[in-house]
Amino acid sequence: MADTLNVNLGERSYPILIGYDATKAVRAKIESLNATGQRVVMLTDQNLAAKQGFALKAMVGDAPMFVLKAGEATKSLPVLGRVLDFLAEQRVDRRGTLFAMGGGVIGDLAGFAAAAWLRGIDFYQVPTTLLAMVDSSVGGKTGINLAAGKNLVGAFHQPRGVFIATNFLATLPPREFAAGAAEVIKYGLLGDGDLFAQLERAPLFVAASELGAVIRRCCALKAKIVEADEREVAKDGGRALLNLGHTFGHAIEQVTGYGTYLHGEAVAIGLCAAARLSEKLGEITSVEVARIEAVVVAHALPTRLRAPLAMRDLFAAMARDKKSRAGLPRFVILKKIGEAATRDDVPPAFAEAAFREVGASG
Repeated sequence: MADTLNVNLGERSYPILIGYDATKAVRAKIESLNATGQRVVMLTDQNLAAKQGFALKAMVGDAPMFVLKAGEATKSLPVLGRVLDFLAEQRVDRRGTLFAMGGGVIGDLAGFAAAAWLRGIDFYQVPTTLLAMVDSSVGGKTGINLAAGKNLVGAFHQPRGVFIATNFLATLPPREFAAGAAEVIKYGLLGDGDLFAQLERAPLFVAASELGAVIRRCCALKAKIVEADEREVAKDGGRALLNLGHTFGHAIEQVTGYGTYLHGEAVAIGLCAAARLSEKLGEITSVEVARIEAVVVAHALPTRLRAPLAMRDLFAAMARDKKSRAGLPRFVILKKIGEAATRDDVPPAFAEAAFREVGASG
């Protein structure tokens, strides 16, 4: 692996290894765990198993692997039960280790299963999508969705390590790569104006020479935020800033049943809505809103809903969002491009107007 970045959380600290190919690093870790008698098992999805089966085999050898259906619907209570049954069948004890090999769905589900199994076992993240590489594999948030809302059930459970290999992105569908770019744009907006300017000059793509450096930049920013506010308890700002665009985006996902939009697509629309809300609050100008939407479009992401969604349903979903306080949505707004803040006092009419401007109805 070419580069190492550390998430410093005391006894829960861990490395993020970033490079082109992680085969040797993952295989060495598994062999070292096996050498001490620890049971190692894998969780992945059907898409990765079909497209990268040889690479997975080279990494994990003969370790037992549970393959799940790809897609957001997999982050559910029934599938969690199947994963826990798999751990039981494989006789994974408290010294056992689970490797999550896939996108954000697999990472979130595996992490929560690891947190729950025997009250907590070790797990490692091997993210294979851009979204998971720059965001969901780092920070220890794990969980599943309910019909009532996104990620309403979960636990903080830090991985023991993260192995990021950009060669996995070669077989990632363009739509999935674009979905990951939404999170990259988010990082530029909330805390790295230079990164946003870079994305303005040259949209990110799979073969971009700067891809590895961009991934590292996002991971470093997230690590810094997580180190300061691991469990999202800061009264203002803190880890909640990572939810820029997500209050709107999660509502879109929940109302559409977690199937119409990829997570990154919903976040992209949410970023546009958050920008418009920030303008209405007098924080940024229409020029900055236009810049944000131009970058979203340049990365093949939507700026508006494909079909109208009822405002009452969207607001009901936002009220159930895990970030809500006293039943009121908590928003992350932009002070400027590269700086964000949390707001609990957003007038509902402003949020409604922002949602209407990205295609909501009613």
